[in-house]
Amino acid sequence: MHPTRRTVLAGTAAAAALTTLPLPQTETQAQAATPPTPYRWRNAVIGGTGFVTGVLFHPGVRGLAYARTDIGGAYRWDEPAARWTPLTDHLGWDDWNLLGVEAMAIDPAHRNRVYLALGTYAQPWAGNGAILASDDRGTTWTRTDLPVKLGANEDGRGTGERLLVDPRNSDTLWLGTRHDGLLKSTDRGGSWTTTPFPRTPSPTGQGITLLLAAGRTVYAGWGDGDGTTPTLYRTTNGTDWEPVPAQPTGTPARVPIRAAYDPHTHELYVTYANAPGPNGQSDGSVHKLTTTSGSWTEITPAKPNGSTDTFGYGGVAVATSRPGTAVVSTNNRWSAVDTLYRTTDGGRTWTSLKETARFDVSQTPYLKWGAAEPKFGWWIQAVAIDPYDARNVVYGTGATLYGTRDLTHWSPRIRGLEEASVVQLVSPPAGEAHLLSGSRDIGVMYHERLTTSPARGMATNPVFGSATGLAQAATRPAYVVRSGWGDNGNGAYSGDGGRSWTPFAAQPALAKDAPGPIATNADGTVVLWTFVHWDGTKYPAHRSTDNGTTWSEIPSFPKGATPVADPADPTLLYAFDSVTGTVRATTDSGLSFTDRATGLPSGDSQFKLVAAPGRTGDLWLSTKTNGLFRSTDGGASFTKVASCTAAHTVGFGKAAPGARYPAVYLVGTVDTGTAVYRSDDEAKTWVRINDDRHQWGWTGEMIIGDPRVYGRVYLATNGRGIQYGEPVR
Repeated sequence: MHPTRRTVLAGTAAAAALTTLPLPQTETQAQAATPPTPYRWRNAVIGGTGFVTGVLFHPGVRGLAYARTDIGGAYRWDEPAARWTPLTDHLGWDDWNLLGVEAMAIDPAHRNRVYLALGTYAQPWAGNGAILASDDRGTTWTRTDLPVKLGANEDGRGTGERLLVDPRNSDTLWLGTRHDGLLKSTDRGGSWTTTPFPRTPSPTGQGITLLLAAGRTVYAGWGDGDGTTPTLYRTTNGTDWEPVPAQPTGTPARVPIRAAYDPHTHELYVTYANAPGPNGQSDGSVHKLTTTSGSWTEITPAKPNGSTDTFGYGGVAVATSRPGTAVVSTNNRWSAVDTLYRTTDGGRTWTSLKETARFDVSQTPYLKWGAAEPKFGWWIQAVAIDPYDARNVVYGTGATLYGTRDLTHWSPRIRGLEEASVVQLVSPPAGEAHLLSGSRDIGVMYHERLTTSPARGMATNPVFGSATGLAQAATRPAYVVRSGWGDNGNGAYSGDGGRSWTPFAAQPALAKDAPGPIATNADGTVVLWTFVHWDGTKYPAHRSTDNGTTWSEIPSFPKGATPVADPADPTLLYAFDSVTGTVRATTDSGLSFTDRATGLPSGDSQFKLVAAPGRTGDLWLSTKTNGLFRSTDGGASFTKVASCTAAHTVGFGKAAPGARYPAVYLVGTVDTGTAVYRSDDEAKTWVRINDDRHQWGWTGEMIIGDPRVYGRVYLATNGRGIQYGEPVR
């Protein structure tokens, strides 16, 4: 089994950096794109917001650690700065499937070596995985593409690690895959071969869930057990594998999730569950193998008296500076809430840390989830203990990474790690906040500042899980509407620019199971709400003129389309029917819609129609590789923009000094490859404003400029939060 290529790529060396790389141009390209102005890119701070699936401390370097996420890349911990540095932002549009990190490995014998196994989905429609190898802690990488798929955002993503440096030879690496068996490299990841393993993988199974070195022995966990067959194997010579004798069986030990080795006591701790997780686990256990004698001991923490809740076990870590000390996590314990159990006597007794935990989430207030106090967390499968400090414990959740240095006081250890999957952006023309955002899992936020997490946390009343719509009245910016999956209705409006919210007094029945995009007209007197079920089924849009107290159906509105308000005329709204390639418009504030332009590209619901600010009837339509189209007559006709060959999303910001038209921002193709561009002359020419170190995978959801700050642009990513860029002045 051989890699398809091997290339050297630069990683992101800092959270903020300058865009300085010139673009290659031909004579004809020079008319469309010019060398870029240097840009500085940073995250609009929220803090975490996604599943942290793994954390590794380096055993030989104090303060050095790495973290992985399911869709947002990998990070390195900078102890003096107390922040995470992103390591995979260089992965671009074509490599979107590599932003999920299936596994990490560090080399105990070489303090600067680190490896990543990348691949978000193992489905037929996704690309193959890749291995990144670094000799400088992720500042630069050597990449080897794999001929197999990995699944960092699939079931079992919290197991691991599935990648390991062999304890006998640092040039040898092991990679456990889901569907393609056990792979081995003898040249530090440069090439891979399938090596014999006692179990046969299936196209739908978990395959090998973990690899761990205990002394010179390598252990491997098998995730497709039935409760009666072995699930833990070992090799002492790197060639021959055998089941570990006398290992646990039964439903609670069906899937080995994580393992940790105490080199002082020669004991291997293994957590088990009846499913790979992070969801679906209802049973589990913890066991300990004394490797010198081969004896097993069940050390599952006892449930509180009378407890009937069901859950599995997830993370496990040992304190190598304090023999016999270990921490394990419960997982999928929704009724009583998950916890960490800690032992100092090798598992004979355990103490739950949840009951005495004191949380300070002032760094990321959204973690209160609209409640008075934060909870301990969920999806806890990543647990790590500092090898130099047994009381320095961290654990990952579905939203953040918590840490403590005294086992009582906990706070997010998340600065620099941003994993939001962002779907909505609004930059108000006036007021305190320059940005409102809507994301999957964390709802809507009001960003008072870009450099700190929103002080109000998630928008409440109602609290949303995932946002599906966010819109502001162009001539009345204090009026904002939002939609999403809420705890008290799925829609709300604000009269103070998004600081506070009021749920719609009523909502169409469709809103319960299919809250879709929402819009308000220019003066905020009309709300249009469309409905799309999670399975893609589209339903008729509805209209309200009384802040959601009453609603009426709009039969003539294209089902599932996103309503777009004219920014100057409150009687005008638009919609693009991606099924037929038709733009429809209303001149009566949404009572009825009629066809305008027809024959436009069709067949993709991700085609996007937007209106240029401050003018009537100026519409832009991005149609991916079909290009960018513009209308100046309210959608009656469109002209293709000749300066770009692909347009995935387009937005607008403050005009350049001396210019009369807003700056236009584009994620698309002007020269070759997909990049981020700005035009100051109505899309006649473009300048690239990101570079090869700042690409963030797939960025086709939304881009907008700041209407008050020329050159500032906000970019929604799928797993790297909100990126904002500004020209270096």
